[in-house]
Amino acid sequence: MTTQLWYWIIFTVLVTIMLAIDLWFTDHRKTKLGIKRALIWSAIWIGVALLYNISIYFKFPNGHIKAMEFLAAYLIEKSLSVDNLFVFIMIFTIMGIEDRDQPHILKWGILGAIAFRVIFILAGVALIQKFEFVIYIFGAILLYTAYKMAFTEEKKIEPDKNFFVRLASKFFPVKTNGVHKFFVKENGKLHITNLFLTLLLIESTDIVFAIDSIPAVIAISRDPFIVITSNIFAILGLRALYFALAGIMSLFRYLKYGIAFILFFVGIKMLISEFYHVPIYVSLTVITVTIVVSILASKLIKEPEEKSN
Repeated sequence: MTTQLWYWIIFTVLVTIMLAIDLWFTDHRKTKLGIKRALIWSAIWIGVALLYNISIYFKFPNGHIKAMEFLAAYLIEKSLSVDNLFVFIMIFTIMGIEDRDQPHILKWGILGAIAFRVIFILAGVALIQKFEFVIYIFGAILLYTAYKMAFTEEKKIEPDKNFFVRLASKFFPVKTNGVHKFFVKENGKLHITNLFLTLLLIESTDIVFAIDSIPAVIAISRDPFIVITSNIFAILGLRALYFALAGIMSLFRYLKYGIAFILFFVGIKMLISEFYHVPIYVSLTVITVTIVVSILASKLIKEPEEKSN
């Protein structure tokens, strides 16, 4: 049995255990997840990913290269996930979701995100292997996304204009008040609830997010093992990270500009890949330094005070 096959098995077992702990055994609907507890759980998930990365370094053929690829891909995906969680916070606010229901929605949102990631990654790698020119399309997507993230205002979330929300509302009656389930039955008729519509918003937002993030990770490595495992590890523990962010949002005020620069960098890397291969240690250094600088800037630079009339 090859080393990579063993690592697929180890990865599958680890992810299964971690998902069970995060999504079922630690039931945050029964036990309130405060900031301190959320930060501890976030540190545990990040620690497991880093230990897995260290083992790749020592056990894999060309382990030093594979480990750097894994770490770079993980950092990109984790940073993008943090940025995406801010959108989730806005969605919950707009939809009026109570604190007790947010973990339940996030649980199914994360499971959906994992499924979509695997599908998109396999499709993206297969496309590049079959049609080499696709790498330039991915590069252009990343440059456009970087520009949009850095220089345009975030669009207001309008649930009524979301395609999936409109489609679901067309086929099922919606019950919005005092319900803590995705579906309820009244008078023999199935109703969808505000929670289910919120889940649709979360999932559709994540699909758009994946379209931006998957090319960025593929720019680091075209090895499906590295791309899939780094992505899934970055997604694990997002529920805990979501609740941690509520107390430390100020540390990430400038993160989106750092992410924009990273996307610009990997987009350029993709576009010039035919002529020049950017070494993985250069990519890892750029990504790490950019994230650190953006967090330090968020901490050190004061927010401009609004002028009073």
